Amino acid sequence: MSQNLQTHDITLPDGACLKVFTQGAGTPLLLISGLGGAAAFWNPCLPALTAKHQVIRLDQRGIGASTRGTAPVTIDQLADDCIAVLDHLGIQSAIILGHSTGGCITQAIALRSPQHAKACVLTGTWTKPNRYMQELFKLRKGLLRSDPMAYAVSATFYSHEPSWLNANWGALDASRAAAPLSTTAQDIVAERIDAIMAFDRSADVARIKVPVLNIGARDDLIVPAFLQEELAALMHGSTLHLLEDGGHFFPVTRLAGFTGAVLNWAAKVH
Repeated sequence: MSQNLQTHDITLPDGACLKVFTQGAGTPLLLISGLGGAAAFWNPCLPALTAKHQVIRLDQRGIGASTRGTAPVTIDQLADDCIAVLDHLGIQSAIILGHSTGGCITQAIALRSPQHAKACVLTGTWTKPNRYMQELFKLRKGLLRSDPMAYAVSATFYSHEPSWLNANWGALDASRAAAPLSTTAQDIVAERIDAIMAFDRSADVARIKVPVLNIGARDDLIVPAFLQEELAALMHGSTLHLLEDGGHFFPVTRLAGFTGAVLNWAAKVH
């Protein structure tokens, strides 16, 4: 991992304090993680990405070392949080890369503040509610309340490609350790599920004019590849790159293929 890691505490108007991490040099690259919201999701990607980019990561509000604040948690609010991070760091524009829920946030950033988005990488994400995800997240939200440990463990199996998980059981141990056992922790996850289920930019994404790379995995069970195909069709001129496998967490389970695709595309954009 790059040795020039810097941490920043950024306080927002509603009282939330975001823990932000920067490292590397080059074109700024903002990494936005998914439902879990933690900067640490991207740790495996850092050696490759920080060699070419100034990488910015954050624990989203209420997650990890960041406090919740009082603002309602919506995708637009989470996008505004990221914009505030870039402004605080004096970064006028960046490549915005968001995975899953982070991809929804990326779309919102590009629509709400186009000047901040030099280009967008949307990975394992979607742009409007659909029956598949509504049924899946209704099930997951119910499990969150009734058996939060099972919620955390099942998410590990949903998210990781089986052969990778079978060789990396530490991921399951980490999920158990981070299970949302308290009511407060469950409330934070539940409001984030509600935010993604309310998200719909299908009528707007065609207005995103910056270069867009859309990455998915054909065996993703949480955000299936047909949703990346649907999103790419709505964004004329975007580049669609589907990995043959890797599960929902393909940025981790197919690390070299993922970072290679991002870096090759970003170099052409630059």
